[in-house]
Amino acid sequence: MHRQVFLKSCCFAVIISLIGAWPSSANPPWQLISFRRVEADPDKRYELEESSGPWLIFAASFAGDGAEREARELVQELRKKFKLPAYIHSKSFDFSGTIDGIGINPDRSPKRMKYDKSGVFDELAVLIGDYESVDDPALQKTLKKVKFAQPECLVKNAKSTTRRFAGLRDFHKKISGDEEKQRKGPMGNAFAVPNPLLPREFFAPKGIDSLVLKMNKDVKYSLLDCPAPFTVRVATFRGNSVIDQKKVNEIQSGNARMKSRLEEAAIDANQLTTILRQKGIKAYEFHDIHESYVTVGEFQWVGRPLADGKQEMNPDVLKVVQSYSPVHRPVTGKSGQALSALQPRTIKGIPFDVQPWPVEVPQRSIATDYVRQ
Repeated sequence: MHRQVFLKSCCFAVIISLIGAWPSSANPPWQLISFRRVEADPDKRYELEESSGPWLIFAASFAGDGAEREARELVQELRKKFKLPAYIHSKSFDFSGTIDGIGINPDRSPKRMKYDKSGVFDELAVLIGDYESVDDPALQKTLKKVKFAQPECLVKNAKSTTRRFAGLRDFHKKISGDEEKQRKGPMGNAFAVPNPLLPREFFAPKGIDSLVLKMNKDVKYSLLDCPAPFTVRVATFRGNSVIDQKKVNEIQSGNARMKSRLEEAAIDANQLTTILRQKGIKAYEFHDIHESYVTVGEFQWVGRPLADGKQEMNPDVLKVVQSYSPVHRPVTGKSGQALSALQPRTIKGIPFDVQPWPVEVPQRSIATDYVRQ
């Protein structure tokens, strides 16, 4: 059975391709890095490596003529001015061929489809390390600063940048009524990502702990009760992360409560799940110490290899992903020209994710709780 299988999207510069394994007896290389100073040599490119840490912050991505120059400028400024260990990770995308579509032809062969905008291009992502976990306090603190930072190299190139989706994101920010969103800088959409160069085994699920079990205990449509190994994550609601171990222990013992934003995230997830269930959709909700999310569907598999070596995508999974993906809406530009903007779907005012993903259903783990005792 395939684990941690994800759909690929050109909206992301970093696609996880994890192979190999790390010797359990050896110290992870990122633990050997000195954090006393951040090097900023203008002659170095600072390529992402396995030793850059298991978790990183995705700051920005660039594609097209001048992308290499802009990516290096951002890396240098993040290192020199902000004292952050920034790296470049490049990936090639080929959308010139065809892919398996939904359904079959009369001769029972799979239908073939072409990309709407075909072509081959390289994309460069600028990432910030070196963090040991997604809940690392340093990662969360830095991520917030990065979202509101105003790097000179991005500000000066705002009108002619190769930064991916810069114009679209700037447009959404301007029309948004959210004051906090409007204050964010060019890297306002930064997020945490695992290091794509590390082995899959490092990120293998180890089961959920007793606190998360408690948070999902009395949930009517809990994802923990999903009978299948896979589902599609369609909506995410984030609150304040609970990352302090003392606070975690207090919450677990019943002597403290979750912060309001996390409670609001849980309420939103519950409301959306209820709405979808009322429509006859198999929706589930899940809550942990930093977010709540909603999924749709129960699937035994996501992708599997065919005899010819190609990968077959579960058409039912693909159908759900497409059903909840953003839609193109007509908008009017500054000069009055008609434009098309990608907008998330909503239901009764609740937005779905920009990119739905097939995910593995979390499992209860007796072993995890045993180790914590």
